[in-house]
Amino acid sequence: MRIAVDLLGGDNAPAVVVDGALLASSVDPDLHLLLVGPADVAEEALSAFADPSRVHAAAAADVVGMADAPVRAARDDTTVHTAVAALSAGRADAFVSAGSSGATVTAAVLDLGRWVRRPALAATLPSLAGPVVLLDVGASVEASATLLCQNAVLGAAYASVVHGIAAPRVGLLSIGTEPGKGDRPRRGADARLRDLRLPAGAGYVGPVEGYDVSLGGRADVIATDGFTGNVLLKGIEGAYALAGGQMPADMAPRAAALLGVHGTVVVCHGAAEAPDLASGLALAAQLYRIDAVTRIGAAAGNLVEVP
Repeated sequence: MRIAVDLLGGDNAPAVVVDGALLASSVDPDLHLLLVGPADVAEEALSAFADPSRVHAAAAADVVGMADAPVRAARDDTTVHTAVAALSAGRADAFVSAGSSGATVTAAVLDLGRWVRRPALAATLPSLAGPVVLLDVGASVEASATLLCQNAVLGAAYASVVHGIAAPRVGLLSIGTEPGKGDRPRRGADARLRDLRLPAGAGYVGPVEGYDVSLGGRADVIATDGFTGNVLLKGIEGAYALAGGQMPADMAPRAAALLGVHGTVVVCHGAAEAPDLASGLALAAQLYRIDAVTRIGAAAGNLVEVP
């Protein structure tokens, strides 16, 4: 299993990226890495690995910064384009980056192709009642009834395939659970979801509120738009920090799977530390091992193109 890693992705790259890669490779003996970055950085990183047969380098001199336009990911000399191109060409089986999520999504769509209207980032968060899949958490800031329904479909398929949840319960994030609450996109999505056949035997439980993400119990999957989901995710992370702790690492809360493209792509938080990068690599490995992309696509079928 070969995973391409963006050496320049993230606020603390390349040091934490290399440390995360070392940690992940020490835990998973079947993991092989393709480190993508400037030649001198990649060569120095290679020297840190005890087994040189399990790590290789691919040269790319430029990085798409957090403030840059995501379209820069189309340039051949960027790390994100080089890494995704390796995935597209079959030189890697998955790609992980803690860099600009917009750039990663753009590169994945351009090089791998997409099978949904707007790909979505799905993150699994811990709750008092068990894991909760939240999506979108930042792939697209668009909010429409169609997109919210699409995310509900993708989330149901992801929860079933990746977490083995039978008949996952799907909720729609809103400002109240009563009928008619929320803005126009959420009201429209609520009406459609009540009649939509969801994959994997999933059932729609109606609108849910922000605290249902942390408390759990009402829904296994919570669908929202990327703007709201990203704000909520970072708010929850801040709450953990305020309480003096971190989210459980086994939930990989700082790693999100990109759903809707033809390839295994994982995006880590820009402020990720080494354990977070390692969690992202572990998630990518899991997704590849269970053939999640193919299985999620088969489960979602034509339901992603809801009217």
